[in-house]
Amino acid sequence: MYTRLVDRLTDLAIAAFLWGLRLAVVAVVVVGSFLTLTSGKYQTETWADLISFGLVLGCIYALIALGYTMVYGILRMINFAHGEIFMCGAFGGYFAATALGRSGFLHAGPLNALISVALIMLVAATVSTSVALLVERIAYRPLRSAPRLVPLISAIGASFFLQYSVKGLFGPGIYAYPDVAVLKEVVPVPLLHVRWMDLLVILAAVAMMAGLYFFVMRTKIGTAIRAVSEDQSTAALMGIDVNRAIVTTFAVGAAMAGAAGALYGLKFSTINFFSGFYPGIKAFTAAVLGGIGNVPGAMLGGLFLGQVESLGPTLFLDGLEVPAPNQLKDAIAFIMLVMVLIFRPSGLLGERITRQRA
Repeated sequence: MYTRLVDRLTDLAIAAFLWGLRLAVVAVVVVGSFLTLTSGKYQTETWADLISFGLVLGCIYALIALGYTMVYGILRMINFAHGEIFMCGAFGGYFAATALGRSGFLHAGPLNALISVALIMLVAATVSTSVALLVERIAYRPLRSAPRLVPLISAIGASFFLQYSVKGLFGPGIYAYPDVAVLKEVVPVPLLHVRWMDLLVILAAVAMMAGLYFFVMRTKIGTAIRAVSEDQSTAALMGIDVNRAIVTTFAVGAAMAGAAGALYGLKFSTINFFSGFYPGIKAFTAAVLGGIGNVPGAMLGGLFLGQVESLGPTLFLDGLEVPAPNQLKDAIAFIMLVMVLIFRPSGLLGERITRQRA
C-alpha cells in the first residue's frame, strides 16, 4: 500500500511538472508576442520578410523531412545519413552551377537562369540518389533482419563516413555558389515582398511535394510502397517486389533531398562538408513534429518549423528583452520538438503506433 501511494504521488508530481512546463511555455509565447506586437518596433515589411524567409526554410526542411518519413514508414528506422545525402546533393549542385556560371549560360538572362536552376537541381538530385542507393545497398540491406538498434548504429556510421569522405575529397573549406543577379531581384508585385529566389524555392518545393503525394497515392509503385509499409511479409505474398519498393523509397526521398540541397546552396550561397548536419537534424525534427511516417505530416511539420524558427526569436523573445534572441532560434526549434514528444508523441498528423507495428 505504501508503494502504491509513493507511485501515485510520483505520477502526480510528474503530471504537475509537465503541466507547469506547458503553462510556462504558453506564457512566454503569449506574453512575448503581445509585448513585441504592441511595441511597434517592427514594420509590416519586416514581418513580411520574416514570413517569407520562414516559408523558404520550411520548404527546404519539408523536402528533406520527406526522406526521413518515407524511409521510416517502410523500414521503421531513422536514416541518420539523410542529412549527408542532402549535403552531397548540394555539392553536386555546386559543381553544376560553377560549370554553368563559367560557361556564361547561367547569367545570360532570366530564361537561361531558370533552365540552369532546373539543371542544377537535376544534377543534385542525381548525385543524392546515387549516394543513397549505395548507402542502402551496403549499409542497410544486409541488416534488415537485425535488431532495430543495429541499422540505427549503421546509419550513424554511414553519416560520419559520408561527411568525412566529402571533407577528404574536397577539403574543409567553404564553397560559394555563383551569384545569379536576376534571382536576387524583388518580385514586382504589391504587398509581396519576396525575391525571385525565394519564390522559386517555394514554388519548386510545392511542385515537388505535390508530385510526391500524387506518386505515393495514385501510382502502382506508390501503392506497392504503401503496402510494404503496412506489412512486408503480406506484401511479398501478394506478389509485390519488396526490394524494389524499398529502393524506390530511398531513391525518391534522396532525390527530394538533393533538389533541396541545390535550392539551399542557391539561397544561402555557401556550403561545406558539415552543411548537412543542422538541416538534417532540423528536418528530422520537422518529420517528428508532423508525425514520423506520415508524408503530409512531414510537409506540414517542415513548414511549421520554418515559421517558428524565423518568427520565433523576434515574436516570442524580443518583447521580453532577451539579449540576442536570434541566437536562440535553434533552441526554440528543439524546444518545439521536446514539447511535441512530451504532449503529443505521435506528432501533429501522426498515427498512434500500436504494439504490433512498433
